[in-house]
Amino acid sequence: MTHPSTYLKPEWVQTIRDSVPAAEKAGKLQPDQLALIYEQQWFKFLVPKAYSGLQLALPEQVRLEEALSWASGSLGWVVTLCSGAGWFGGFLGADVAAEIFNNPQLCLAGSGAATGTATITDGGYIINGSWMYASGAHHATHLTANCSIYQGDEPVLNSDGTPLVLPFIFDRADVSLFSAWKYVGMMATGSDGYEVKNLFVKQDRCFKIDPDFSVIDDPLYRYAFLQLAEATLAANLSGLAVHFTDLCGPIFEERASREKTTESQKALLKELLQQTISNLEQCRSAFYEALDASWQAISNNILTEAELQQVSASSRRLAKAARESVDSLYTYCGLKAANPDTEINQVWRDMHTAGQHSLLTIS
Repeated sequence: MTHPSTYLKPEWVQTIRDSVPAAEKAGKLQPDQLALIYEQQWFKFLVPKAYSGLQLALPEQVRLEEALSWASGSLGWVVTLCSGAGWFGGFLGADVAAEIFNNPQLCLAGSGAATGTATITDGGYIINGSWMYASGAHHATHLTANCSIYQGDEPVLNSDGTPLVLPFIFDRADVSLFSAWKYVGMMATGSDGYEVKNLFVKQDRCFKIDPDFSVIDDPLYRYAFLQLAEATLAANLSGLAVHFTDLCGPIFEERASREKTTESQKALLKELLQQTISNLEQCRSAFYEALDASWQAISNNILTEAELQQVSASSRRLAKAARESVDSLYTYCGLKAANPDTEINQVWRDMHTAGQHSLLTIS
C-alpha cells in the first residue's frame, strides 16, 4: 500500500506539524496551518466546481484525508468534517450556493445531531437549538445543523410517521459558540458547541441530503451519504494508525539496542511491529479496493447496495484494525508514550478520541 505521506509535499507536513504544539495549547488550528488549508483549498474538497470548489473524486479525497490525518490528527479531522459539509453544495440552489461557497476562506462546521427545531413561517423558518462538537467552529464561515420541522406547535411527520428532520446552513454571525470540547485528544479541533435563538432562516438555506435532490450532475453528489461519511472517518483513523506505527519504529529500535534486551525480546519487538503493520496494510488495501470499486460503479451508474455495504464493512474493519494496531504497540513504547508532551502520546490520545465516533463503533 502507498504510504499516506506520498500525497503531501514535505514542506506541507513540516508546516502542519510545526504548529501542532501551539494548536494543542490554543485548542484550535493555527494561522500557518489555516493559510496552507486555504491555499490548497482543502476545505473545498467536495464543493462543486461551479462554486470554485475542487469537486474531487471520492477516492482521491479520501486518500488526501488519510494523509492529512497522518500529518496531524486534529488538522485531518477538521479538514474531513468541514470539507464534508462542502458536499451540501450539490444540493443547494445555485444562487445561495454561490453566495456561500465562493468564499476563498470557506469553512463549514456543524453537527449531525437533530437537537434544534425549525418552525415554518413566511419565507422560511424560525430556528432554536443548540448543538455539540462542531469541529472547526472557530474558523467557520458558516455552520450547518439538523432540525426537527414544526408547523406551529406540531411536529411535521414523514410518510412513515417519523419526525421530519432537515439540515440548514447558518451564517457564522448568527451563531453563538460555547465551550464544549474537554477531551484528552483531538485537542486542536476546536470542537465546541453552538446555539441559535429565534433565528429567522430563509427557505433556501434548507435542503435535503438525497441523491434524488442533487442539483449538480456528478457521481459525487449521487453517492450515498452514509458510506461517504464512514469512508472519510475510517481514513482518519487509518492515518493516525500509520503515524503511530511510524513513530514506533525508532522507539523499538532503541529498546532493542539496550544491553539488557534479550534476543527473544528483540525478536518479539520486531515481529510485533512487522505483523501489526502487515495487518493494518491488508485492511487499508481492502478498504481502498472497495471504495475504488464503488466509485467506478457509480461513475457508470451501476452502483449496487451490495457494493455500498462492502464500503461500510471495510470501513469498520479498517477502523477496528487502526484502533487495535495502536493499542497492541502502545504497551511496548515505554513511559515516553505516556508523556503528554511527546508526539507519540498525542497520536495515541487522538486515536482514543476520534476512535470513539459512534459511526464506526456501533453496527
